[in-house]
Amino acid sequence: MKPSLFVVGLPLVIGGCASTLPPDVVASSAAVEQPSPRPLTYRSPVSGYVARQPVDPKPWRRQNDLQSPAKGDAS
Repeated sequence: MKPSLFVVGLPLVIGGCASTLPPDVVASSAAVEQPSPRPLTYRSPVSGYVARQPVDPKPWRRQNDLQSPAKGDAS
């Protein structure tokens, strides 16, 4: 057999036969005692939808005059 099979396979076999788990895998008692967060309430994805219809364009000159400075001051 190839030596690389032993290099990879032997640690896997020995690691699988371990009788104790590392401390990172075992759940701690502090994590178990914490209350779980409140479940989220269902909110429909279309709940805020507002129907809009296309409209004809309005004259732009009046809109421009309303937003321009009073005396036509150059910026």
